[in-house]
Amino acid sequence: MSDKSMITDTLFCPGAPERRAVKLRAHNLNTEYNLTFEDETQKRAEILKKLVGSLGEGSFLQGPIYFHYGVHTHIGRNFFGNFNLTIQDDGEVTIGDDCSFGPNVTIVTPIHPMLPGERKAILNKDGEPKHMCYAKPVHIGHDCWLGANVVVCPGVTIGDNCVIGAGSVVTRDVPSNSFAAGNPCRVIRAITEADSMRYKPEILADNMVMEE
Repeated sequence: MSDKSMITDTLFCPGAPERRAVKLRAHNLNTEYNLTFEDETQKRAEILKKLVGSLGEGSFLQGPIYFHYGVHTHIGRNFFGNFNLTIQDDGEVTIGDDCSFGPNVTIVTPIHPMLPGERKAILNKDGEPKHMCYAKPVHIGHDCWLGANVVVCPGVTIGDNCVIGAGSVVTRDVPSNSFAAGNPCRVIRAITEADSMRYKPEILADNMVMEE
């Protein structure tokens, strides 16, 4: 099954047999991963190869992890995901190279109807009442740092080189080179050379900033 085969911009039934099969497989692989020890690197790598759509070299997922479909998520090189990474990838999720996520980061793509009656059921093309939802993709650029307990909502794009403050709920796009925080998350300011550790000697101590 292609990792794109179930991605749609329109309503779908999450309880459809083919979707339930993919999710069950992912949930079981989550459980397998979460039962491993941190130093069982080969075993973990084999599980992740089956679980996610793609994962770049040098990436590390602390665990426990929780992917909904798994195959709809694509992660770049040198990714670090801390404890309790949750990715509800009913829609596509892409994460660039050199990103770091703090504990309890959650990425959500599915959206449910606002009206209670429509949340219960909508008639499908055959006139059958079905529980329905839809999904919007989430895209995160390169070199991003998401603090602890960040929630990224459906349809959001976060640009390159961004820092998202702990506890933020990201409901709209964040442009590249931004520090953003809050609930709802908003851009606080641009990230510039003035943020370099070289200008914080009391913290840098005897260490040195690498020259690019």
